[in-house]
Amino acid sequence: MLNPISIKIATLNLATLTPMAILAFGALAIICIDLFTKRLDKSFFVMFTLLFIFLDFTALIGLNGPSRGFFGVMLVDGMSMLAQGIILISSALFIITALSNKPFKEFKKAEYYALFLFMIVGFQFMVATDNLILIFIGLETASLALYTLIALHNRNKAFEAAIKYFTMGALAAGFFAMASLILYALTGSIELGVISKVLVSRGFAPGAFTLAGVVFMLMALGFKLSIVPTHTWTPDVYEGSSAPLAGYMSVVPKIAGLVVAIRFFDIFLSSQIQWVQDILIFLAVLTMTLANITALVQEDVKRMLAFSSIAHAGFVLTAIMVGGTQANSAIFLYWILFMFTNIGAFTMLWIARHKKNLWGSRYQHPFTKFSGMVKVAPMMATLFAIFMFTLAGMPPFSVFWGKLYLISSVINSGHVVLAVIMVINSAIAIYYYMKLIVYMFLKDPITEDGNIYIANSSTPIKTIVGITLFFTVAASIFVQPILSVVTELIKSSGY
Repeated sequence: MLNPISIKIATLNLATLTPMAILAFGALAIICIDLFTKRLDKSFFVMFTLLFIFLDFTALIGLNGPSRGFFGVMLVDGMSMLAQGIILISSALFIITALSNKPFKEFKKAEYYALFLFMIVGFQFMVATDNLILIFIGLETASLALYTLIALHNRNKAFEAAIKYFTMGALAAGFFAMASLILYALTGSIELGVISKVLVSRGFAPGAFTLAGVVFMLMALGFKLSIVPTHTWTPDVYEGSSAPLAGYMSVVPKIAGLVVAIRFFDIFLSSQIQWVQDILIFLAVLTMTLANITALVQEDVKRMLAFSSIAHAGFVLTAIMVGGTQANSAIFLYWILFMFTNIGAFTMLWIARHKKNLWGSRYQHPFTKFSGMVKVAPMMATLFAIFMFTLAGMPPFSVFWGKLYLISSVINSGHVVLAVIMVINSAIAIYYYMKLIVYMFLKDPITEDGNIYIANSSTPIKTIVGITLFFTVAASIFVQPILSVVTELIKSSGY
């Protein structure tokens, strides 16, 4: 007769599940509330969602790491806490944009907010584990919720974007499952720490199967990071999504993918496996260059920002290739600074959004829409210009400091040629960011009604713009303290 398995609750360290449990409870609470009443205003759901995000953030700060929990699959370390912090701050900034002047239908539905919380839970699980199965569960939980959020925008392009994202996401999920299968067959484990020890002890043999596992994982993570050649969905999905959701997708899914990529590729980079470095360098250069060149010919601002986010992902991929504390710290510093600026830029598009396209059936935000904007809406034009200057990496704004530290880490690793390529790509990017500024400041206005550019504005959305603008402009004050905190957390994680 088999002896019963005895499990002590204390050994499970269930505190590691607390942040996710809070949001899951919040999502279920929203669904239950909606069962009893259908007349609640969207402001109630926004505030309710913000409350649970705040509680999640409080629980996250209270965790002590590094530690493991729930049968060892949960991992609380500095990197996971940093990533979860970025996810929660971005989520709080995003959900407030639902309080817009224009009555978009998705924001009136309780399920929108429930799905949003479940999506955050999925991303948190992705970054708070090194177990391939739990990463996969988190990935699919977040992705399925995100597909639905895109479709709820209730436009033909939104449905098209959701279908494209779902199709490509299903393919990426298959690649991830295949990579996990190969790694399990090679090592007998789905824990990245154990996989690393076994592969190192065997000298990464057999090489063909190890290469196959790396390629499949690259394809899966490349989809989340919008790395060439798995980037093709990005501009169409961003175009079909609401502007705030597009900005959110440019930050949160990618930080989740970056954490998984850092944990996975550290297995090979810490052992100085040259062919893995070569693949990452090739993809980084290809992604930066192709995205920047394609962005030059875009006619729509949102599509231009989509290719911009692809280029930024390629920029960060170089630091993943470098590895080490300095490079990993530079990644998180860069992404924190990029988060505020990019969300601010997409929020500006949201302010100028109309339920009906006034500028043609093809694009919501063509460059011509903003012609002469400074003469009819000078404040809007000035704010938009600041965000464009920042994304271009102009000093002294925030992204400049992120690029500076990122390029420094690449140079210090001895990859001077790669650093030069990064600088050249940054120079190319200046052109398409300045293109919008030229339209706003140097073209003749196409309308005398400045209110058309603030039609979707509201006090909460203005607050979001103010917060993102403050961190964009005053970044030089915060860069060193943020970098110090980030570096300490990365060191505590062993990266």
